[in-house]
Amino acid sequence: MTQQELFNEFLSLPAEAQRQVIDYIAFLRQRYAAVESASQSADIDLINDSFIGMWSVGGAGRRHRQDLADSTAWVRGVRENEWSKSHD
Repeated sequence: MTQQELFNEFLSLPAEAQRQVIDYIAFLRQRYAAVESASQSADIDLINDSFIGMWSVGGAGRRHRQDLADSTAWVRGVRENEWSKSHD
């Protein structure tokens, strides 16, 4: 169906149906605008982000933090302790 045929079909609808089509198009534009903005934010380079890197093993921010030197072992110990508990 061409755009002109689609437009002719739209014009052949009663006024109430035309309003419903317009409302539905507005709904779809709003819905997919939210999806687009979410997908655009996914383009962030998390591997090289300095904020994320401060928590990664060998991250640039963490390298210079003496107080975080053993944080990986500490986190691993906490996880093992919590995850090994039985939850009855």
